[in-house]
Formats: sequence, C-alpha cells, structure tokens
Amino acid sequence: MNGLILAGGYGTRLFPLTKVVNKHLLPIYNKPMIFYSLSTIMLAGAKNILIVSTNEYLSSFEKLLGDGSQFGVKISYGVQEKPIGLPNGIKLANNFFGTSPIIMILGDNIFHGVGLGKHLNRFTNKSGCTILGFRVSDPSNYGVIEINKNSDIVSILEKPIVTSSNIAITGLYFFDENAAVFVNSLKPSKRNETEIVDLLNIYLARNLLNFEMLPRGTAWFDTGTFEGIYEASTYIKVVESRTGMQIGNPYEISKLSE
Repeated sequence: MNGLILAGGYGTRLFPLTKVVNKHLLPIYNKPMIFYSLSTIMLAGAKNILIVSTNEYLSSFEKLLGDGSQFGVKISYGVQEKPIGLPNGIKLANNFFGTSPIIMILGDNIFHGVGLGKHLNRFTNKSGCTILGFRVSDPSNYGVIEINKNSDIVSILEKPIVTSSNIAITGLYFFDENAAVFVNSLKPSKRNETEIVDLLNIYLARNLLNFEMLPRGTAWFDTGTFEGIYEASTYIKVVESRTGMQIGNPYEISKLSE
C-alpha cells in the first residue's frame, strides 16, 4: 500500500520556531513530530511512502529517516515549494506511485488507540474515499462533517463559523485510484489553493465517500499549535511512563510487523 505524508507549509501558528525549522521536525515529548504520522500510516499498512515538503528541509528529513529501510518500508521524497493545497500532494504522489490507492496523512496529526492498526487496515482496500471523524469542542478550527439521524453525510464545511455539528475531519484519508483523476478537476479557492474539502465533496456527490468516527478511546491531536504540542506531549509522557510502551515509534512498529 502507498502512503503520503504532507510535511510542508509555513507553520505560521508556531512562529518563531518555524522560522528556522520545519514544524514536523519539532519534538513531541521524546520524538520528532514526523515519527508519529509515519507510525500511523505504517500501522495502516503503507509500505511505500512519499514525504512531501519544501526543498529547504528535505535534506533534514532524509538525514532523519533515510530510505526507510531501518523501518521496513521504502521512503521517497517530493518537493512542494509553496502551500498550494493538500490535493496538490496527491498530484505529486501520482508521479511516484502512478494511479493507485493511497493513504494520506497530515504530518502534524497524531493518533493513538488500542487496536488502531487493525482498525485502519479495514479501509485500505475499500472503494471510494474513507474519512474519520472526531468530536471537538470548537469545530470552527477544522473541516466539519454534518450528518443526519441515519449518520449519512449531509455536507462538509471548511472551518465553519456556524454549524450544528461538532464532528471534525481528522487529517488521515484513504483514497482509491479515483483521487488521481478527481484532483485534476479542482479549481483554486479564494486562498489560491486547491481545497481538500472540494475533493471530498466530489466523492460525496458520487456516493463514494465513506465516513466513520474514530473508535471510543482513540486519541487524536492536531499539533500545529503550541497548545496542541503541549497537550500531545503531556498525553504521550503520561501513557509511556505508566505503561512502559512507546507511542509513535517507527522502529518499534517495524519489529512488530516482522
């Protein structure tokens, strides 16, 4: 299975730290942020992984992760000089993987839960696109799913000011081969970027969008802010200290899959 980690952007919410380092290389407790997203898609079944970032920092990622052989995967690197939208990462991935299903994760998203790998593996061969929801207190900071009483998706909104839903879309997506075609039809938004919500809406219009809530007890963190980094680091420290188990360690995950 092919995996895509988006690790570019300016990281403006983490200034001034991100004036000198890519945010995905910042520490989350005792590991670099990129370790956690890499671990998640490894658990989901990705073996051939593309990391997309700016040319300025690709050498740092290569120094940290190499070709992936130490983790039992193959890692390649792609350049996206400007943040022109998440779907553009899929276009870049097409150059490496061709038209094929792909697991895409935002590099600043952290997931943890019992049996998470088995749960995510269910989506790798599913047709269409699968997205995962998580209830949040302030949905205005996220892409949001509005559902009806039958749990069918009614609409997808990007950072809505007003909404009846508190279900945020996490930064983990399972796309089938149609994504390679659909991204080519997207037009830039007012931000001059192609929007992931627009891609999801194409799947929705074709009845190809699948949705599930993350299982109860699963933790999800968006670590693109100082508060997110602090909360995730505290959670990881507590769990690792009490259980003696590692969270988000690709070295450990590679041993489990041997």
